[in-house]
Amino acid sequence: MSKVYVNPLPVRIWHWTNAALFIVLIVTGVQIRYLDLFQLMSFRTAVVTHNWVAFALIANFFLWLLFYLFSDRNKAYHPEFNIVKLTKLSLAQMQYYGYGMFRGERNPHQIDPYNKFNPLQRTLYQILMLFLLPLQFATGLLLWDVKRFSNYIDLVGGVRVVDTVHVLIFIFFIFYMFIHP
Repeated sequence: MSKVYVNPLPVRIWHWTNAALFIVLIVTGVQIRYLDLFQLMSFRTAVVTHNWVAFALIANFFLWLLFYLFSDRNKAYHPEFNIVKLTKLSLAQMQYYGYGMFRGERNPHQIDPYNKFNPLQRTLYQILMLFLLPLQFATGLLLWDVKRFSNYIDLVGGVRVVDTVHVLIFIFFIFYMFIHP
């Protein structure tokens, strides 16, 4: 009997690279943000490392995006446009997560390489990969060179707004890493 991998090798490599880059960004981001509380490295080292790793993460994101745009595996990310069906499937999944799994009930979602995400995961990944992560990249780029991008920063409300959005998404991703299935 041969193994069937839900995630092909390129996706597994991308995923673990992504996780390592996220951890480095979290450590350096905390060092940058809370310089007076942590002394893991110098401020300059934290900033330089954070910037380089951020660009590596952006490149890694585009590798993921290209793979899924030009792969038959992209069906795993297609949203459910029928709101009635999405609601029914989501409620069944919530019911399973709420108490069904604790009672030994069968998961209503059956995983295969082309249908690896349940409706809740699919919705969350759409929000993460197509909205929050690009927004994190955009705010990071604006903060990377405040002087160069000052017109754009002013357009969205100033450095405080950009920084606040960047930090709030950062906090969201930390929580996400703890609940990631």
